Amino acid sequence: MAINRSPVMTVEDYFEWELKQERKHEYIDGVVIEMPGVSNKHSLITTNLIYLFVAALDRARYTMHMSELRVQISPTRYVYPDLSLVRGASNFADPGEYNLMNPVFVVEVTSPTSEDRDRLEKLEYYYEVPSIEAYLVVDQHRVYAELYTRGQAGWQRQAFTELDDVISLAMLDCELELDQVYLGIAFDET
Repeated sequence: MAINRSPVMTVEDYFEWELKQERKHEYIDGVVIEMPGVSNKHSLITTNLIYLFVAALDRARYTMHMSELRVQISPTRYVYPDLSLVRGASNFADPGEYNLMNPVFVVEVTSPTSEDRDRLEKLEYYYEVPSIEAYLVVDQHRVYAELYTRGQAGWQRQAFTELDDVISLAMLDCELELDQVYLGIAFDET
C-alpha cells in the first residue's frame, strides 16, 4: 500500500482541514501525506516504549507526547512522530497547541509503508530541528533499532540488533533494554 499524497494546499488550509479529519496527515511543503494505520506489533512496541519512559524519566523534567501531536519541522513541514519527548516546558507554534516546536527526542516505529520515509526523509527533517538531540527508529519486523544522536562533530548513528542490547540515552539520563522494547513481540523464523 502506497502512502497517499494529495494535491498541494496552503499551511493554513491544511491546519483547518486536518482538524476535521479522522486520520492524521503530515504536511510537507504543500503536499499532504495520509498516515497509515498501525499494526499490532507497531502498537505493542510503542506501548512498551511508553511504559519504559514512564518508569525511567523524571516527569517533573520531561513531558512525553504521543503520535497525535504534530511536530513543526519548519513553517512548511509538519510531521507526527510516534513519540516525542520534551525537556522542560513544551513550546508550541500556535495558540491551540497543535504544533510542538521543541522536542529533544523523537521516536518512529517503522511500518511497511513508512519505513523508507522514517529512515531517509524524516531523518533529514529531524536534523533540521535544533532542539532534537536524538532520533530513534525501531523496526517492527525484526530486532533492529537505529539511534541517531546530535553531537559537536555532527550526527552519529548506532545500530542495535540483539535483544540483550541496551540503548543508552544520555540526553534523557536513561537506558532502554531492547528486550523490553520488543516485549511480547513474536518474529517469524523465516
